[in-house]
Amino acid sequence: MQQKVFWIGICLVLASLVLRWMRKKFRGKIAIKVLNEGLEWVDTGIVALILSFFIMTFILQAFEIPSGSMRNTLIEGDHLFVTKFIYGTRIPFTDKVIWKMKKPERGDIIVFKSPTEPKKDFIKRCIGLPGDKIEINDKKVFVNDKPIEEPYVIYMDSHVYAKDSHFLSKNCRARDNFGPIVIPEGYYFMMGDNRDSSFDSRFWGPLGDKYIRGKALFLYWPLKRIKLIK
Repeated sequence: MQQKVFWIGICLVLASLVLRWMRKKFRGKIAIKVLNEGLEWVDTGIVALILSFFIMTFILQAFEIPSGSMRNTLIEGDHLFVTKFIYGTRIPFTDKVIWKMKKPERGDIIVFKSPTEPKKDFIKRCIGLPGDKIEINDKKVFVNDKPIEEPYVIYMDSHVYAKDSHFLSKNCRARDNFGPIVIPEGYYFMMGDNRDSSFDSRFWGPLGDKYIRGKALFLYWPLKRIKLIK
């Protein structure tokens, strides 16, 4: 999104320069009036884009839920605001963090850049922190050898894929039985609330800190679902 805003801004700046050049060349009152009005609109657009770019880069960004992997906490078509600064302000178009308020905590719902498809953003819940031991046995998640309570989780498939089955692919077995692994420093274990229909850390591994974009904050659309996100 920031890249789109950037290129739109470049186009508006070029349009502003062209209109200013044309204003010097034309002398008619009507032409000057039209050019001045056009220039005013273009300059207003430039200011609005600068403000939008600043807000989306450092403060808040709108995000739409693309799939059912977070049901029923978040469903397809939900629109929400994501805080960009809470996990660190990143220099635009880079992964470098220049300011950080806090680190992700277990249970946070986080928007991040897909580690497998860089042009896509994912949203999942943080289950494992750096240093945690993560294991899944027959769909039940264990953190540091203790089962965790997850009232937000739903299961759409009652079938459990056995971990020792040689007739199933590794991905099928990982859905319901995984690990144990220890999360490296700077990485997090992410899972969708809709456990049987989520492409998450069970399949592509722990998420590196550099991919994190922000924390889901507030669901604002549709109106009947307005709420703080937990």
